[in-house]
Amino acid sequence: MATLDQSILDRFDEYGYVVVPGVLDVERDIKPVVEEYEQLLDDLIGQWRADGHLSSAYTGLPFGPRLIRAVNEAHQRYDLAFDISLPQANVTDQTPMHHGPATFSLLRSPRLLDAVESFVGPEIYSCPVQHTRIKLPEDQLPEAVRTGLTARIAWHQDMGVIDSEADASDILTVWFPITDASEDNGCLGVIPGTHKRELAVHCRSSSAFVANQVCIPDALIKGEQVPVPMQPGDVLFMHRKTQHSGLPNRSDRIRWSFDVRYQPIGQPTGRPWFPGFVARSRAHPETELRDSKQWAQSWRDARSAVVRDGVVKFNRWSNDSPYCA
Repeated sequence: MATLDQSILDRFDEYGYVVVPGVLDVERDIKPVVEEYEQLLDDLIGQWRADGHLSSAYTGLPFGPRLIRAVNEAHQRYDLAFDISLPQANVTDQTPMHHGPATFSLLRSPRLLDAVESFVGPEIYSCPVQHTRIKLPEDQLPEAVRTGLTARIAWHQDMGVIDSEADASDILTVWFPITDASEDNGCLGVIPGTHKRELAVHCRSSSAFVANQVCIPDALIKGEQVPVPMQPGDVLFMHRKTQHSGLPNRSDRIRWSFDVRYQPIGQPTGRPWFPGFVARSRAHPETELRDSKQWAQSWRDARSAVVRDGVVKFNRWSNDSPYCA
């Protein structure tokens, strides 16, 4: 894929987000990731059966229905085993995470980086603020496994959920679905133009479905809320201050997505204890990380460091604002 058309960049500048259809190749970029995760699910189900949580392996079912059936019976968390980051609390040496070769290849997809280059330039750093979210239908999601990676996401700005060291960093949010993302199964919602506003106060929520999420209080959410349905292969590019949310999944199927971030090399990431990498450098291609095993090891090293050093600060909010009452 070549450099994006100027009209796409103009739309991004005006609204704070833009969806570009067909950036990713479903066969080359997405299918290997699905196959990698099918093996992860197989391993997870095997462990749950060995621990006595499951009566069946639900073999023969596609990934989504199999996950739904297994989670509903086992009532065991699956989010961390699939995620490509670490949680913001309770990290141990055994905290699961996933950094497989197909996922690494997806983050380095030339088609994706060509598009990213149009926004941040040719020296591209993969920011470690990244997640895989596999949302189950809300009426089939046991409370014990309800997290920000499995359920709806409250309204927030990505700049508001990282440390202030990165306020001046040109961090680009890149969101793409692995399954279809529709309004009924919980696609993203955005409020166009909010990237032109200041950073809003964020509070830690106590609401049932978004408990412990850092989010914008209802009183500060203003503007038209627009759902953004997408298909596999489509990519949404979003400004770090655009207000957005993950809508509830009211369907009978999963909604699976990745949200990753890229920025110019050398700028603070807002998560200095997590490892990013040089995804593309036109000036110094020898600095690019090309080995998925090194990527995986960097995350294992980061996990060990977090455990060793104790509590780290993930955002700037203290709930002292009157809006958080």
